[in-house]
Amino acid sequence: MLYLAIKSLISGIIIALISEIAKRSPAAGALVASLPLVSILGMIWLWRDTHDAVRMAAHSGATFWYVIPSLPMFLLIPALLRHGTGFWAALAAGCLLTIALYFVMIALGPRFGLRL
Repeated sequence: MLYLAIKSLISGIIIALISEIAKRSPAAGALVASLPLVSILGMIWLWRDTHDAVRMAAHSGATFWYVIPSLPMFLLIPALLRHGTGFWAALAAGCLLTIALYFVMIALGPRFGLRL
């Protein structure tokens, strides 16, 4: 239980730091947020818990393919905000787009030999 609390605390601190950096400089916050910190932490925690190279390879490979359908969200949200859409509606639209594209990736991935 302590291990889970430590993992949660470290992960939460990183998210809080990103938001604090973004308050001072949106570009710097975006740069830090774009770093695959969550993915790296996830890999570290997975490796520490399993030491399973095959599982780690599958995890990191699938992470790459799941990043692709998440990218359009970062184009849709600013476009909606610039056209007067409220933040929560723009965020919801971006999340819904990402979810839809995840389903597309899940459906099409195996047809191209991807194991997700």
